[in-house]
Amino acid sequence: MVEAHPQPGWRQVGLVAIAVVAVVLGAAVLTSLLPTPIQEAIFHGPVLIGVLIIGTAWMLWRVAHGRPADQDR
Repeated sequence: MVEAHPQPGWRQVGLVAIAVVAVVLGAAVLTSLLPTPIQEAIFHGPVLIGVLIIGTAWMLWRVAHGRPADQDR
């Protein structure tokens, strides 16, 4: 019989949300330190689209493969 995994609570969801906001703000700060031509390439070129496509593909792959089964049981 497959054992159910506990669902994350509000605390875990909140911590993940805070971590995501911190990463996005950190990326914005780091990007603002770059020279203007590089900033324009990132914001107006295919770099941002590529990052979104790769991130979406990675997330879909993770969801499709699910959690690994415990080897001890």
